[in-house]
Amino acid sequence: MAPFGRALRRLRQLRGMKQSHLAELLGVTQSTVSRWERGDLELSTAQRLAVQRLLEARPDPAQDAALKRLVETSTQKVHLVCDRTHRLLAVSPARFADWRRPAGELLGTSMLVYATPEILAAEATLDARGWYEDRQGSLRIATGTNAELPIRPSTALWERIALADGSVGRLVTTLS
Repeated sequence: MAPFGRALRRLRQLRGMKQSHLAELLGVTQSTVSRWERGDLELSTAQRLAVQRLLEARPDPAQDAALKRLVETSTQKVHLVCDRTHRLLAVSPARFADWRRPAGELLGTSMLVYATPEILAAEATLDARGWYEDRQGSLRIATGTNAELPIRPSTALWERIALADGSVGRLVTTLS
């Protein structure tokens, strides 16, 4: 992979953007973006500048604040964690009611210590699924049960969301 191709892929992934979305924004095909990233196809000067303008723009921190407000006011059982560290970033009242813990006790701490065997098994498959390479932006999992931090057997939806600091969040929503 050529140096610009590696940089292109890294920036695109940090922004939580799929190849197909970048291609749409640039008026090219997804396979063209793939070929750029592999170094199989050179970008014209105009294309290189357009890519840089799109990917170097930082997401707006106000979007993170809006996402946090949406989570914190949701009537659904939902929470937001850092995708890498599992640090709790925001949680809905419905989820907190299930957990029966004060908000300050869990915010900012890693939720991975409370993961059930089913959640850990799903977590172990993420690399193979291309989760961290943005080949899969959402995943349905079975949660299993945990009494320490009450987790009931259910189906949950994990969704990747790019954050303003360049990290990625995981929105966790109970579906059933």
